[in-house]
Amino acid sequence: MSELFPLPLLAPLVLLATAALAIAHPGRRPGKYPLIAEASALAALAVALAGLVQLLVFGASEARLFEGPLTLAVRLDPVSATMTLLVAFIGWVVMRYSRTYLDGEAREGTFHGLMLATLAAVLIVVQSGSLLLIALGLAGTGICLRKLLLFYPERSTARRAATKFAIVWHAGDIALLLAVGLFIASTGTSEFSELSLAVGPDLSFTEHLAVACLVLAAVLKAAAFPLHGWLTEVMEAPTPVSALLHAGIINAGGFLLIRTADLVQASPGSMGVLVAIGGLTALFGAVVMLTQSAVKTALAWSTISQMGFMLLQCGLGLWPLALLHVVAHSLYKAHAFLSSGGAVSAVVSLHRPGPIAIPSVANVLRSFAIALLLYGVVLLGFSIVAGPKTPQAVAMGMMLLFGVAYLVAQGLADTAPAQLTYRTSLSAIVVALAYFGFQQIANLIWGATLPQVPVAGPLEWALIVLSVLSFGAVAVAQTLFPLWAHHPAAAGLRVHIANGLYLNALLDRWIGGYRLAKSK
Repeated sequence: MSELFPLPLLAPLVLLATAALAIAHPGRRPGKYPLIAEASALAALAVALAGLVQLLVFGASEARLFEGPLTLAVRLDPVSATMTLLVAFIGWVVMRYSRTYLDGEAREGTFHGLMLATLAAVLIVVQSGSLLLIALGLAGTGICLRKLLLFYPERSTARRAATKFAIVWHAGDIALLLAVGLFIASTGTSEFSELSLAVGPDLSFTEHLAVACLVLAAVLKAAAFPLHGWLTEVMEAPTPVSALLHAGIINAGGFLLIRTADLVQASPGSMGVLVAIGGLTALFGAVVMLTQSAVKTALAWSTISQMGFMLLQCGLGLWPLALLHVVAHSLYKAHAFLSSGGAVSAVVSLHRPGPIAIPSVANVLRSFAIALLLYGVVLLGFSIVAGPKTPQAVAMGMMLLFGVAYLVAQGLADTAPAQLTYRTSLSAIVVALAYFGFQQIANLIWGATLPQVPVAGPLEWALIVLSVLSFGAVAVAQTLFPLWAHHPAAAGLRVHIANGLYLNALLDRWIGGYRLAKSK
């Protein structure tokens, strides 16, 4: 590993300097300062690009502050370079949007300063070479984000959302600090390169406990079921905050798992927990999302589902695919939130009433058979060209195809035009090709940095079969829903699902009791 100074470390330093300048001028229309804030975000992006060039020319590098158990290390490798470039790009887009969106606000300068400080904290997290530095960076991210969620403190809903976020996020911080302490107690270090060598494939009891704390921290920070409610209530903050949160910060849990992949994968029990919680969160979020009428709320539930899917990928050991998911979801969700204002008018202008294609039970079963058959053909082709696929990769592709089978069912409905049937079948082929193609690209870019997919034993096979059956059952139920949507019970069920089965209300009651006890 090269001893050169990792250039991307300059990016958070630039942002922090500009953040201090912006916070020093907190008032309305602080002249040139919004432009300076945007320019600093662009400079951070330029530094991230320079870091990529450094990695390609000189290879990986690492820098340390302090020696011993409390080492704060920064690492430049394919994973950190990818995430630094992603965060810097999204940060620049969000800051550019904020310059006009917040124009004229009473605390405009404060907002720009907090946004830049939050971006700097996230950049420190994705460049961390030690678990201690990640813990400090995530704690700083949470502190800054809570202040952004309270940008309109007079709104009671904003205060409630900020309280929920703080409780869940900082509980994750505590779990992560416990993991740091346990690893230091067991190995004498929290630096990733040394941890991997010291721990090995066989974990001690202390190290198993440390990995469990790691997984708990990741689950809490990914807004996983059942403590997901805060993520659906942060819309009281300005739109740029929502975009940054859903496109970047919420990925912290997944990144934590990816960066510590070799440690997590050494604990089969932790991998099983990730599959169970991730799969449940993905299915629950997707079902609730379909019942939402507000654009931003639907996007929030979509994020919950996507984070669950990412946890599921980590639990199956598909680490490069999980990182690719982080990149793709971040870019998509940033665009979705920043363009959400024009989404409603666009849908209204394009809406044309017409007959609804409702597939019969036979057509639904036929659609799933067709989608899986096309998937099998593509899988066979890729296996011949690029080698056999792991059971985990095959299962993940099947889960994605279940969503496409819904479209195929629409194309097979009696009232559907023939062109729709052709297009939906073609979609199944395209999705299968894209899945395996992107998987090859992800393995090429990050495969050497991340662990290989674990060999499927009895536990892995049980998790694979359970995941596939669960996703398949929910997909079939979703496709058949129009056949019984007219039943009175369906309307009541829809209300319950739209409210997330009221799990968020339970957290609200607990927070109310917590505030009452604190006031006494």
